[in-house]
Amino acid sequence: MSDATGLLSTVFGFDQFRPGQAEIVDAVVQGRNTLAIMPTGGGKSLCFQLPALMRDGVTVVISPLIALMRDQVRALQEAGVEAGALTSGNTEEETEYVYAAANDGRLKILYMAPERLASSGTQAFLQRINTTLIAVDEAHCVSQWGHDFRPDYLRLGDLRRSLNVQLAAFTATADEETRAEIITRLFDGSDPAVFLHGFDRPNIHLRFESKDSPRRQILEFAAARKGQSGIVYCATRKKTESLSAALNEAGHSACHYHGGMEAPDRRHVESRFQREDGLIVVATVAFGMGVDKPDIRWVAHADLPKSIESYYQEIGRAGRDGAPAETLTLYGPDDIRLRRTQIDEGLAPPDRRAADHARLNALLGLAEALGCRRQKLLAFFGEESEPCGNCDQCETPPETFDGTTAVRMALSAILRTGEYFGAGHLIDILIGNKTDKVQQRGHDTLPTFGVGKEYSRNEWQAIFRQMMGFDLIRPDAERFGAFRMTENARPILRDEQKIELRRDTIRRAKTSRGPVVKALVSDEDAPLLSALKAKRRALAEEARAPAYIIFNDRTLIEMAQTRPQTLDEMAHIGGVGAKKLEKYGETFLQIITGEAAVATHPQRRKLAGRDAGALYDRLLEVQGMLARGPDGLDKPMSCSASLLAKVAGAKPSDQSAMERLLGARKAERFGAAFLDVLSEGE
Repeated sequence: MSDATGLLSTVFGFDQFRPGQAEIVDAVVQGRNTLAIMPTGGGKSLCFQLPALMRDGVTVVISPLIALMRDQVRALQEAGVEAGALTSGNTEEETEYVYAAANDGRLKILYMAPERLASSGTQAFLQRINTTLIAVDEAHCVSQWGHDFRPDYLRLGDLRRSLNVQLAAFTATADEETRAEIITRLFDGSDPAVFLHGFDRPNIHLRFESKDSPRRQILEFAAARKGQSGIVYCATRKKTESLSAALNEAGHSACHYHGGMEAPDRRHVESRFQREDGLIVVATVAFGMGVDKPDIRWVAHADLPKSIESYYQEIGRAGRDGAPAETLTLYGPDDIRLRRTQIDEGLAPPDRRAADHARLNALLGLAEALGCRRQKLLAFFGEESEPCGNCDQCETPPETFDGTTAVRMALSAILRTGEYFGAGHLIDILIGNKTDKVQQRGHDTLPTFGVGKEYSRNEWQAIFRQMMGFDLIRPDAERFGAFRMTENARPILRDEQKIELRRDTIRRAKTSRGPVVKALVSDEDAPLLSALKAKRRALAEEARAPAYIIFNDRTLIEMAQTRPQTLDEMAHIGGVGAKKLEKYGETFLQIITGEAAVATHPQRRKLAGRDAGALYDRLLEVQGMLARGPDGLDKPMSCSASLLAKVAGAKPSDQSAMERLLGARKAERFGAAFLDVLSEGE
């Protein structure tokens, strides 16, 4: 590694490698396909930049963000390295430089966005300039199960095969499942050299708080760190703008950033953040991968991130220089509802949604942790560690209480109602609230009805949230968020194991301030409403029509609340006319029941929701009993569906009228029985 050490000093200005860098550089220099997982700020880029200078040909770096590519190209050029990028943000002069350097054989490192791989001329160009190594930055983007999936990353395996060159992949965010997918998609499942150099960032202080006037909490956190560069992540574009304005009014230098801004405005913010000391950027996750400012001193989340991987990557933008940095993450029930809805309304298949719910559950577990947060965070990525001493839990251990009885009450309510309901309905049972839904289902007669009156509704919400964090219960995506008990809960339910819960978050839930958000439906009906909306959106996109053309919101809300089980019941939903029932009824019925709806004859479908529909069903049943005559020995005979529909609609009152409808032979066999059915229905 003598040449590498010399270049490390002369080109990059470092006296020695950071932990783990040397062995990764050696593997790449030796020509081995490589997968390296290193913590954010651990020096991943040097692990492909340095080998590029030690070999012939061009190293092509695939990176997902233009801002990151521009920063790294600028730094390399400043260090005297012939590097360039081909991006949509290039000036004409930048593009001309890249092609000239490539044609002259001077170019050593070329950055490209994955979307450029779709161009038919890209592969031929890369072959012509003598590409000898493909380096994939942010390799977790290849995972369709990950939080930053980029479809164009799936082209990289084909590119490696067609160019027949070495590939080195790098990421800071990859659990065991994601690592396996990277190997399969980029290396054809072969055996690359894998380096796992830990996820711990010991210089970053971890802190969570439940929401209690979140704007005030963010402003107080920023005020204590005035003059330091920081990032505040928000769930919505609107909140980035309002919170940025509030920070400016409080005397900070702040600006907002989100995907709805024009490209020049976004570049201006990126440039300011790199250039100015003490600037705070209030952003959505659009201000994401590629933030390479080394002296970001804090990262705050005004809203709960969407997964534990997102959280890890976003806080990793703080303290990349190794100096102390701080984080704050706020969370509350509205955050959880939002993240659940985003998952449930997505068009991903059920197994993908289940995986996304599991990742969110892991983050909730971190938020409600009883012990060291870093231990729990690293455990998600498969690492064991001692208590860190650099998180809020280590500094001030939370007050706990024996929550075994409360948890057993909740589990009993879940099991006695068939694992078919979410928190809202279960809490009504536990506190003895006789809602219409509770009484209609007979749940006010359960042994668990009213046993939990010592806790308020908000306190029970906090208990259920902690139970999810401990993975005692999980929302079932197939049942629209209804809680299912996990194997972890069985020893507690059987009173073989005790469980401690946090008292502070329960108290905070009880005394939380701020306006109450008016929900469209109850907690247990919200996931179903989300699923119905997702289906409506898919149908609207297919028809290239506004969503309300399919069904309006009020109709979907009524479906979610009443949960019709048949087309007859569906027909009584407001806004479901005959034509829409015929066109969409069975599709939405399948969403509600979770089962494929049995195909209904068109003639019967037309009678759905009318008295004639029930008569049709009874006539069909009686006809089946008499198909071979009263003794079962006659030649088979039946009436068509349209004929049965006529009988149900016309309701003939005597045998002669029945004969006029059916004809003599059919009236002889079925007439008397049909008349009995019609008289029963009067």
